[in-house]
This record gives sequence, C-alpha cells and structure tokens, in this order.
Amino acid sequence: MHSPTSAGHPVTVLRDVRPWGGERSDLHVADGVITAITPHDPAGAAAGAGSTVGAERTAGVVEGGGLLALPGLVNAHAHVDKSWWGKPWVSYGGAGGVQGRIAHERAHRDELGIPGVDVTLAVLRESVRTGTTAVRTHVDVDLGVGLRGIEVVREAVAALGGAVTAQIVAFPQDGVLRRPGVLELLDAAAAAGAEHVGGLDPATIDRDPVGQLDGLFAIAERHGVGIDVHLHDGGDLGAFQIELMIDRTLRAGLQGKVNVAHGFAVGQLPAARQAELVAAMGEAGITMTTVAPIGAAPLPLHALREAGVAVGLGTDGIRDLWSPYGTGDLLTLTTQLARLSGFRYDEDLVAAARIASADAGRFVGRAVHDLVVGAPADVVLVDAENVPDAVVRAPRRALVVAGGRVVARDGEVLV
Repeated sequence: MHSPTSAGHPVTVLRDVRPWGGERSDLHVADGVITAITPHDPAGAAAGAGSTVGAERTAGVVEGGGLLALPGLVNAHAHVDKSWWGKPWVSYGGAGGVQGRIAHERAHRDELGIPGVDVTLAVLRESVRTGTTAVRTHVDVDLGVGLRGIEVVREAVAALGGAVTAQIVAFPQDGVLRRPGVLELLDAAAAAGAEHVGGLDPATIDRDPVGQLDGLFAIAERHGVGIDVHLHDGGDLGAFQIELMIDRTLRAGLQGKVNVAHGFAVGQLPAARQAELVAAMGEAGITMTTVAPIGAAPLPLHALREAGVAVGLGTDGIRDLWSPYGTGDLLTLTTQLARLSGFRYDEDLVAAARIASADAGRFVGRAVHDLVVGAPADVVLVDAENVPDAVVRAPRRALVVAGGRVVARDGEVLV
C-alpha cells in the first residue's frame, strides 16, 4: 500500500509571474486556492534578485522569475490504468484495428502488472512533471478485472498527495452488451463513485447502438453520473450515433453531462451536414474530447466553439499495449493540435492553450480553472515570450504548482 505524501512545499505567494503572458504579477494563495492577484512590485525584487525559479525567499514565498504562467494542464481523455511507462520496452505484437488491439491487451496485461498502482503512479508522475494537474481518465471495467482498475487509479492518485486530481470514467473497453455482466459492472462502478460511465462504438462493437446507449443513459439517470462514449465510427454511421446521444440527452435532461470522445465523424461530414450536427450538439450541451490524432480529419474547432460545444484535449493511451507512442506531455500535444488544425494566428494559438487548460475545467468537475481569484492554485511556469510562443515550442516546464504546492521544478517531479 502507498501512503499519501506531501506534494511539495506549500505556496503562499508565487512572485513575479506573467499570467497568460500579461503584466508581471504576484499570485497569493491560501488553502490551495488563488486568493488575490496583485501587480508585482519591482522595488521589492532586490532581495530576490538572482534567485532560482521555484526557490523560496521566505517560507511559502516562491520566485517565478518573470516567467509566463498558464493554468495547470488538464488531460481530458487519458487511460492511466493501461500504461507500461517506466518498464522495459514492450514490443507491439497484436493485430491491427480496434478489435486486434483489444485482444492483444487482454492477452498480455497481466504479465505487465496492468492495472497496477506502481505503473499508474509512474505515468501520473510523468504527467505531473510536464504540467498536468487534473485528469479525466477512462479505466477499464470488464469481466477480467472487475472494478479493480478503478481502485488502483484511486490509490495511485491518493499516493501523490494532491499533485494531481482525477475523475474516473468506468470504461467498457471490451464492449457492453456483447459481454453479459458488463452493464451491471458499470452500474456498480457508478454506485461506488465513478463520476462517469463510458461506452464504445455502440454500432460496431456491440452492433446495437440503441441498446448500448439506452443502458448507459439508464445508469446515468439512476446514479446522477456523466456519460463519456468513445466513438471511432466515421461518416454517417458516427453521426447517426451522435444523434442518438443528442436525443437521449435532451429527453433525460443530461445537458452538460454527455461527452463524445474522438468523434471522427464530425470532422468528416460534408459542410451542411456538419453544421447541422454541431448546432444540435451545442443545443444539447454535448461536449467533445480529442487526442489530436495524426491522419484523422481535424475537428472543426471554430464551428464547435461558436455552437457552444466545449472541447477538451487528452493524451489517450500513453505507451501501452495499444501503441508505444505517447509521453503524457499535454503541452506538446497542444502543439500537435494547433498544427493539425492549421492554426497560425495568435488568437487561435491562445485558444489551443485554453483548450488544454482553462477551458477544460468542466471535464474534471471544476466550475473554474484559470489564473483568477477563486480558482485552484494550479499553475505552470514556462520560459516563453507569450502564449503563442509557448504553444509552438512547448518549452520545459520550469515550475508546476498543484493545489498550492510546488510539485515539479525545472523538469524534475518532486512527488
């Protein structure tokens, strides 16, 4: 068993930082929350001149060195229970496609200790090191592991002592209806405190989109949890399943609690059909998460924003039995999102940074997640001229503060 640790020393003032690239300011913190933001006083800087970023002048007063400050990064779509990060290289040996990867994972996860507290801790620590302070993670729930993966993730998060917070999606990676008993496991996970229940390609995995979605929405209504569905199906088939979700969301009154992950179909539809679907998603309060996949049609981020469809960014799996790729570095992934979206204007690059941070608070249950009074004191400092510069270069994270505690400094995690 792992016992919670103190996640770095507490911060009372984070001095001399530039929130969102603005004026040099001091962030005042109490009980893990930003309580005030005041102009930085250069006259008081002499005593701290030359201090290392992250060093304490006096107890709790931490130097920011004039660096650019962003809110803590939010990984809105992760699978932290699956990773073999920190273990010797594991060569992929499965067949291609979703079904092949599912089978390969089921055959080999036990020999790697997946799910396990130690491997989950390793990937979470790497995420913290690069600035992630909150995660929505899908955790496999199936007939082989039951609810053990959820217990493992909760234990790993607790062991980090507040360096990262997590919301759980009970995820049926091997299907819902095609595996009798999985729907009951999802119901048990929701009853036990999982914040969301997940689904997976209702048409092509279960071959019963109405049945899978009816089952998930019944659980959500019964327990007051959210729904987060992996939807890889493209074109009209994918759009049809989103329309089924829209209809059920409105009938169940679950606006703001239903998410479409991946949603490749939205980027593939003809313009008129796309506009109609996006508008309907906005009216139903349905959100989306993307992992900025290379080769997929990019999501219409501008149209989604205009329709009020919130979008979150996530890493997906990180070096797991599905794929050897991934590092957990969400800022680097923000660079990828911006490039795949064709972003060049400063305002678009800033929007990309917000997708990965402030605007993603809703995906981890936060009403506010920003560099403002009343927000959690989750702050990432980078040596960048401005936010667009930070997005295109993804420089090393000089300091990471989570819940008002220093958890990483100069690329080294402290928890």
